[in-house]
Amino acid sequence: MHAHLSPDSIYPFDARGIAKRFRHAAIFGSLDALRAGETMRFVNDHDPLPLLDQLAQRYGEAVEIAYRQREAGNIVIDFIKKQ
Repeated sequence: MHAHLSPDSIYPFDARGIAKRFRHAAIFGSLDALRAGETMRFVNDHDPLPLLDQLAQRYGEAVEIAYRQREAGNIVIDFIKKQ
């Protein structure tokens, strides 16, 4: 088990603190580092629809996208690594 792994295999990722020009690279790198069954809980201040399109193209069904909160200014999405 990883020392930084939470008991439920969910890793927090708060995009609000990352410079916009680095966000997508940081997100892809984080998703690439996940193992099957692990989740990255993504927090942002806007709905990242272009990012979700990119994720679908890059990962297909290997990453499940599940909104946990979808309110203006407060978006929480779980990205779940399937394989």
